[in-house]
Amino acid sequence: MEPFVFFGGKGGVGKTTVSCAYALRCARDGQRTLVVSTDPAHSVTDVFDQPFDDSPRSVDGIDGLDAVEIDPEDEVTRHLDEIRQDLSEQVSASMVNEINRQLEMAHGTPGAYESALFDRFVDVMRTAEPYDRVVFDTSPTGSTLRLLGLPDLLEGWIDRLIHKRRTSIDLFEKAAVGNTEPRRVMEGDPVLARLQDRKEFFEFAGSALHDDAAFFLVLNPDELSLNETERAITALREEDLAVRGLVANKLTPSPDPDENGRGARYLRDRVETEAARLETIRSEFDPPLVAEIGWRSAEVTGDLLADVADELDIETAAEPPTHVSSGH
Repeated sequence: MEPFVFFGGKGGVGKTTVSCAYALRCARDGQRTLVVSTDPAHSVTDVFDQPFDDSPRSVDGIDGLDAVEIDPEDEVTRHLDEIRQDLSEQVSASMVNEINRQLEMAHGTPGAYESALFDRFVDVMRTAEPYDRVVFDTSPTGSTLRLLGLPDLLEGWIDRLIHKRRTSIDLFEKAAVGNTEPRRVMEGDPVLARLQDRKEFFEFAGSALHDDAAFFLVLNPDELSLNETERAITALREEDLAVRGLVANKLTPSPDPDENGRGARYLRDRVETEAARLETIRSEFDPPLVAEIGWRSAEVTGDLLADVADELDIETAAEPPTHVSSGH
């Protein structure tokens, strides 16, 4: 299967548990694996009961498994600081204050998180050579879909910016000819170089997501989760990104046959309702159900995580990536 695996879904469905369980399964099967989380609640830290940050760190007691926790707020700050640094080197001193003002305003915009996290996702994919498998525990569905749509959107936008910059330089050079040789500024223009770098970045991202990534959606057996999953499948298909499978999580356990109290009757009703929804998924959704995971009575860590890993019918052997970045 593809080297990069994304688990998405509605908030609270259990993506982190499923992502960590799959990463554990891959590592157990001999795949050098990295699990990457963008959950600000530090859920991966809770699952493995050890702290992680934005640099890969080995998971204690599990050979071949590393984890990274990316803090979206820190990532936005770092992302905007890099833009500030780039622009400050290319504009006049009088423009620097205006750039700073605009970037401060950009920090709180809805697209800032998506842009910063997308850059980090792609950086992870570009530098994934030490790993056979990278598992992404992504943000809730809406944000993930906006991330995955960025390459096609921004490649065209950057092409237009490059065209405008070339036209501007060409006019400048023609105006500067006079009785002297043309001023050849096109080749050394820092703005053009930056735009070209971004174009190559998004070309790699688009190719890697289409050819080297597999997408799975985690859902709970309730109407809201099913509706959101259906919308996500459609949206991913529109981006030409097929969902490889669905994971039904937090299924209600059946009571023993001899139990007939109010709690047992409630559980039987829930099990019956959930069974009907699972049948809807099997008959009406294109991607197959690759796991049906029941509620655990305790937090899913340690041996319980290993149990969940055993319930995931997802291939662990990874093909090498078909797209390798020319630079980092």
